[in-house]
Amino acid sequence: MIILGIDPGLATLGYGVIEKDERGNTRAIDCGVVTTPKEEGLPVRLAQLEEGLQRILEKYNPDEIAMEELFFSKNITTGIAVAHARGVALLTCVKRCGKLYEYTPMQIKQAITGYGNADKKQMQSVVASLLKLKKIPKPDDAADALGVALCHAFTNRFGELFAVGNMTRTKGKNTSGDMGAQLIAEAERRRAAKIAQARAKQAEKKGEEQ
Repeated sequence: MIILGIDPGLATLGYGVIEKDERGNTRAIDCGVVTTPKEEGLPVRLAQLEEGLQRILEKYNPDEIAMEELFFSKNITTGIAVAHARGVALLTCVKRCGKLYEYTPMQIKQAITGYGNADKKQMQSVVASLLKLKKIPKPDDAADALGVALCHAFTNRFGELFAVGNMTRTKGKNTSGDMGAQLIAEAERRRAAKIAQARAKQAEKKGEEQ
């Protein structure tokens, strides 16, 4: 399964593409950003985002797409700009792939690190470790997008709960209900098992060398 993760933004939209096999193992395929120049007007910048996303979709043809849910900060102007970009991303993606999912920043952090308040550096370090990357992807938006894709890969068993358009999401059931608790627990178990497996292999390798 090919999963495309998206970290929406108007100036910089991050994307991360990973592959998940039948055993649940994941590997990074590509990551990067789509950027738009500040000197251009909003309609032109949105069109550029659409073109950039279309190229990514055509190249990787993802089976499922995960996107970070919009989080409004105190800067409403910035929030509105991101909302415009996110709307274009949703529209562009749904034309090519009907399986769209969205996760809040806290849900992504919980799925990746097991801690909903993990900082950006912690998140990016764990993402690089889980995908066995030699270094943390740059820029930050690309690393964040890989995190979104990984979150979906880890929580895929409960994926429909986070499908765009699922009305239960607006009632808080995806964060505080029984299914939300199962989701987080399942994600943490998978992450812990994967880390334990990697450590066991390292220990075995060291034993052979000695």
